[in-house]
Amino acid sequence: MNALPGSSAPDDGPSRRALTAAGFTDLRRAQRLFADPELAQLDRDALLGALAHAPDPDQALLLWIRLSERVPGLHAVLSDEDRAATLMRLLGASESLAEFLIRVPENADLVLDPARAVATAPALGEPDPTREGTAWSDGRDRLRSLLLEAVRAEPGRTGPPVAGLDGPDAAVALRRAYRRQLTAIALRDLSAQDPTAVQPSVSAWLADLAAAAIEAALAVTRAQLRERHGEAAAQVRLAVIGMGKCGARELNYISDVDVIFVHADPTPSQTPDSTDPDRPATAELDEAQVSGIAADLAAGISKVIGAAAPEPGLWEVDANLRPEGKDGALSRTLDSHAQYYRRWAHGWEFQALLKARPIAGDAALGQVYIDRIWPLVWESSQREGFVENVRRMRARVQENIAPAERERQIKLGAGGLRDVEFTAQLLQLVHGRADETVRVRGTLEAVSRLQQAAYIGTRDAEALAQHYRWLRCLEHRVQLTHMRRTHLLPAKDEALRVLSRVMRGAADVRPTRGEDVQARFRQVRREVRQLHERIFFRPLLSTTAALSAGEAQLSADSVRARLAALGYRDPRGALRHIESLTTGVSRRAAMQRHLLPVMLGWLAEGADPDTGLVAFRRLSENLGSSSWFLRMLRDSDAAARRLCRVLSTSRFIGDQLEHTPEAAAWFGDDKQLSPIDAAALWRQLGARLARHSDDETAAQVIRHVRQVRRREVLRIAVADALGRLDQSQASLALADIDAVAVVGALQTCLRVLEAEEQLLTDVAVIAMGRQGGREITYGSDMDVMYVHRPRPGVDEDAAQRQAVRIAQQVVALLRRPASPPLPGERTLEMDADLRPEGRQGPLARTLESYREYYERWAEVWERQAMTRARVIAGDPDLAETTREWIDSVRYRGDLTDAQLREIRRIKARVESERLPRGADPARHVKLGRGGLSDVEWLVQTLQLRHAHRVEALRTTQTLPALCALAEHELLPAEDARALEAAWLLATRVRAVSFLWTGKTSDVLPAKATDLAVLALWCLGPDAAGTEFEQHYLRVSRHARQVFEKHFYGL
Repeated sequence: MNALPGSSAPDDGPSRRALTAAGFTDLRRAQRLFADPELAQLDRDALLGALAHAPDPDQALLLWIRLSERVPGLHAVLSDEDRAATLMRLLGASESLAEFLIRVPENADLVLDPARAVATAPALGEPDPTREGTAWSDGRDRLRSLLLEAVRAEPGRTGPPVAGLDGPDAAVALRRAYRRQLTAIALRDLSAQDPTAVQPSVSAWLADLAAAAIEAALAVTRAQLRERHGEAAAQVRLAVIGMGKCGARELNYISDVDVIFVHADPTPSQTPDSTDPDRPATAELDEAQVSGIAADLAAGISKVIGAAAPEPGLWEVDANLRPEGKDGALSRTLDSHAQYYRRWAHGWEFQALLKARPIAGDAALGQVYIDRIWPLVWESSQREGFVENVRRMRARVQENIAPAERERQIKLGAGGLRDVEFTAQLLQLVHGRADETVRVRGTLEAVSRLQQAAYIGTRDAEALAQHYRWLRCLEHRVQLTHMRRTHLLPAKDEALRVLSRVMRGAADVRPTRGEDVQARFRQVRREVRQLHERIFFRPLLSTTAALSAGEAQLSADSVRARLAALGYRDPRGALRHIESLTTGVSRRAAMQRHLLPVMLGWLAEGADPDTGLVAFRRLSENLGSSSWFLRMLRDSDAAARRLCRVLSTSRFIGDQLEHTPEAAAWFGDDKQLSPIDAAALWRQLGARLARHSDDETAAQVIRHVRQVRRREVLRIAVADALGRLDQSQASLALADIDAVAVVGALQTCLRVLEAEEQLLTDVAVIAMGRQGGREITYGSDMDVMYVHRPRPGVDEDAAQRQAVRIAQQVVALLRRPASPPLPGERTLEMDADLRPEGRQGPLARTLESYREYYERWAEVWERQAMTRARVIAGDPDLAETTREWIDSVRYRGDLTDAQLREIRRIKARVESERLPRGADPARHVKLGRGGLSDVEWLVQTLQLRHAHRVEALRTTQTLPALCALAEHELLPAEDARALEAAWLLATRVRAVSFLWTGKTSDVLPAKATDLAVLALWCLGPDAAGTEFEQHYLRVSRHARQVFEKHFYGL
């Protein structure tokens, strides 16, 4: 070991600088101690170098001096750098264990001669996992033998061991033997290069050591009870069941050891292995005698381990987890235990039993206890409210922490050990009923098994395990100092500094500060709490817990029966889809096995679970090995249920997700479900169009625009299906997307044309009809007119021809099949039939031509159509001029009586001629009675009459116009509300019909299934299809009455 720089002063020992570098804080006392004549004979550089490894060098030096007085040859340790550093780490980390060595100096061989001591202290021979890559071996048998031998019991004898010592002698011998092993474990623990790597092995050996102590204490108690009960004391078969951390083999250095006692029934036929001739019979004892002796044995264990004696007690043996707690019998028969747990046990008692393991006493009886009781643990999650009760219990634990201690609690506080343990245990109890692979006791092993079975993500599992090991290591180090039960981070600065040093690896002697361990503690707690809240409160857990074992396991018979009960039309076909998704050993298949039992029920909440399941399978297969999708469904609070609801009520969305599977991420992120406004969308597309290369064709450039349009329509549909948009918001967003697509097509066309020839004219596109009013639904086409303005000095005929070509190219860019294809795209169909002279007129006109036509030849219905006109694309100056002209046409207010009669005549003709043959006028939502046409014709007619003097009527939208009519008393408010309700309902029927079937329809369906879907979307999950049908007919009938009163009474 190299001496610290400037370590020696010629007369009075190390310099203050060297002491500070070694970690001393009381420099004056340290210098005085080093100047002591007893230390003057030593290699003080070596001593100081060893002390630099001590977490608390001040304490270590004092304890070294005291120990050296008791162990004369102790100074020889300094000749071995590793042994010296190991001893100093122990002296500086645990005053309690150092006091044990001082009190019982014969145990100093643990550091003086560890090679020889390993025979009676096996932990000394265990590897450092960081260096050698292996965990410690199983020490149970060796520790049991050593502690039994300490009380002079024969470990290998037939029948229960009986000690040769009793009274205080036995207690002292047992406790000193225990502390010898504890010291050996601590020495190896503190010598590890990575304390968190060795922590699981240390905890396992501490649990095994506690079990060995209980076994030896039981042997002592048997010896002591001979005086009272004779040989019957050895005949009564008692098993000790370890609970909590002892049962899970994850014990602390100092902790209560939770146990349950079980004794064999005296009736031979009920006693396991009662026919074995080597096992003593208890048949001659009655039940009361057996129960009394068993209780004495159980009570005696606690006395041997903890009662007053020359050697201090070890820890408390706590049997309060037994049936009925403190009010129950200390020991019960196996049958009594089984009866209690079947009939009266609370949910938390099964959670406690998850850790149960035989640790001492009659091993065969203990195993029978586990075989009978442990299966009940995995049935407990089926109890009503089980998951919620576990969550409430965790909350109560936190509420009971004193406010002053909450930020320092390592075990019980938010982000502490309990968060990891409750998280793992809840998942085990819910999923372990159907999945035996997660039926393990230890927390770290449980986290690993849950990860392997895909109940926890790989990164989450790694983080949970890493943080759990660090927190357990922190807890160990805090307890080691005085060997006291504490789970609080120290409050004093000096204690924090020492804790920071003891959390380092053995070879790390760099300076540390108390703030370092505090900062790490805060970070770990924060991350653990985040993981706990995300996993512990998964909605899937409550639903999974309510499933039967067969349903949770997806067994064919159970699933087929459940599918039929849930309303699947084709249970056999659905089962084939399930098998396709869940077959195999891949992680994806494992996660599907976890998700599907719950999702099948959620799919059944929709109108067509069969179609929903098929859509889910297609989506899963298209996402392939992408882990984020299934992880999102498993972890998100709402994503899985949302997806199920949408897939089973919208074939359109299901089909679109197949082609845009990455959009499934929106179900787990509310922010992604907000439509992108038109300006932001155009900025995205405009930037992309500006980057196109010269060798890209117009069709290649516009494909990106169309791809974005397909994606954004899907986004709106999903948001609509989840109730995050109302119908008006959805219509506005859909219209804006189409308008942006037209802008993109026109820009693309102009750029390509400009590269080939001179631009002769400016062009603008006018949206008409519902597109102009931004009142479209899914699958709507676009009525348009094209206006152009020749540039100065150009040939006007050539400009006209170019304008027509531009209009034709815009239509083609948005309608022709994309290359490469865009599967699932519904192209935007643009219809220019509303232009002057219809199909006989030119596709594009100059603004002057429009003016002349509308002044001289336009019919009144053409003027009425202009109430919905809206310029959506083109040259800004031309667009503004066009808007001004349109306003002059629709808002001039000179509607004559003759024109009004003509409007009525045309409306009547539309009703008689345009309604499809055989269609029921009561069920046609567009042209039928009280439908969209009725409301819009009335509103537009009133706009033509009054908009010149009522500015609020100057809108292209139906509902704002209706509101203005009521506000200005041009329509009674009640009648306006009736028209609004009918218009919204008819619009909703069109939208839902498209989302449901993927096809446009203007007819209220007659099929029960279709009506049920409309009822679900429009009235809620409890409404029936016939109820919605009557609702629509009633609303539309009333709207027709209002329409006739005002339209024909004008």
